[in-house]
Amino acid sequence: MKVQARATHIRQAPSKVRLVLDLVRGLPVAEARHVLSFTNRGASPTVAKVLESAVANASHNHSLDAEELRVVAAYADEGPTLKRFKARARGRAAQILKRTSHITIVVGDGREEESE
Repeated sequence: MKVQARATHIRQAPSKVRLVLDLVRGLPVAEARHVLSFTNRGASPTVAKVLESAVANASHNHSLDAEELRVVAAYADEGPTLKRFKARARGRAAQILKRTSHITIVVGDGREEESE
């Protein structure tokens, strides 16, 4: 069984979040927690929160054992971009794009991956 958790409108660029998600994709949950605790990136606390939410969803809503779960999929989609401007010389303006992310982490018990 697969269970997911999402965090939307996170004020971090998706490219930076994907660097952290690449580290935990495919790992058991205990090892993913360990990797995230030692990752020195700004997105790692947010990814850790989404991972904990996915584990809580699996254990509370679907009665899955939290020790047997592994990260089946982890991806960051692009959210809406906040557009700001910065004043430049001679009355001009430069655009600043503040990007947002939608983070999704899917955890599973690993049974259906073995049978496929």
